[in-house]
Amino acid sequence: MTQAERKQILLHRHHLIAPADRLTVVRDLCGLQAQFTVNARQALAIRCGEPLADENFCRGLVKNWTIRGTVHIFAETDLPLFCHGTYRYRNQDWSDYRPFSQNEPILAPDQRRCWAEFVLEQVAAGNGERDALKEICRTRGMTDDEMNWMFHPWGGGMRELCERGFLNYAVQEKKAFMLCPPYTPMDTPDAEREMMRRYLAHYAPATLRDMAYFFGWTQAKCRTILWELPHESAVIDGRTYFWSDSLPTDCGDIPRCIFLAGFDPLMLGYRKEDSVFLPPEHLRGIFNLAGIVMPAVLLCGRVVGRWRRKGSRITVESFETLDADAKRAVREMAEVCFPDLRRLDFAE
Repeated sequence: MTQAERKQILLHRHHLIAPADRLTVVRDLCGLQAQFTVNARQALAIRCGEPLADENFCRGLVKNWTIRGTVHIFAETDLPLFCHGTYRYRNQDWSDYRPFSQNEPILAPDQRRCWAEFVLEQVAAGNGERDALKEICRTRGMTDDEMNWMFHPWGGGMRELCERGFLNYAVQEKKAFMLCPPYTPMDTPDAEREMMRRYLAHYAPATLRDMAYFFGWTQAKCRTILWELPHESAVIDGRTYFWSDSLPTDCGDIPRCIFLAGFDPLMLGYRKEDSVFLPPEHLRGIFNLAGIVMPAVLLCGRVVGRWRRKGSRITVESFETLDADAKRAVREMAEVCFPDLRRLDFAE
């Protein structure tokens, strides 16, 4: 196997050559990272064999904290997998709360429990929109310290209520919460094996470094779980790659152009410095120092720029000179991806 062949296999397994239905895509790819729902929707749209109308985009999907400690959209039937660990499910003991950072306010367990119960009552009553919920809490006497804890952007009470199986985020751009349906969580070791199985089947061939990057685990942990599952391996250019299931032999042609989403799984699935799609000289153009993963333009399986959308206008910032044929391919794909497109500009 060559890196060129591996690239074709990866695009096929990511459903960028072989589209699938919405739920198949999110299951295969272990969900889609979704700090910004618009990114998850774009990542799904370019892999999906069905139209993503507003009324069907979120059907059967939920949004919660999962892999790498980030918010993902995933299938509701996968709640037991991604919100695993029976010891925390519906746990109302706030004495074992684990602070996200040393800067979090120190609150007594009774304070946390009181406000957690109040928030759940409000969400159950239909007051799940985040800003409105904050105002209701403030009106009921929530202090600044309690507010900073409950609505901490990366930790705190709302995240705990999500991870403990009480709440999910609404699958929409505006931040809102909804009650989580009851489920039976998987044991953590079983869940980690299943996530690794999906990775091996849909992100691989990949290295241990890639796996560690994707899951946020150590390479030692990845190796331990890998060896508990059926897998194959091969050495390409001095690196050992692992995968499971039979590799496709007829992947189809690599698309001339793909408008990847921000935080796209094709970028997040592999150690960024080792990506077969991202030339090293373009790395900072996609992975910026603020932790944002920009929407990339893939041309013949290679990142050549990034794009942004404002209304019906698309601007493509190219990292290298694009000839007329390349620009034509980009424009044609933009017209397919964005039916309301009125203007496309190139910036070099």
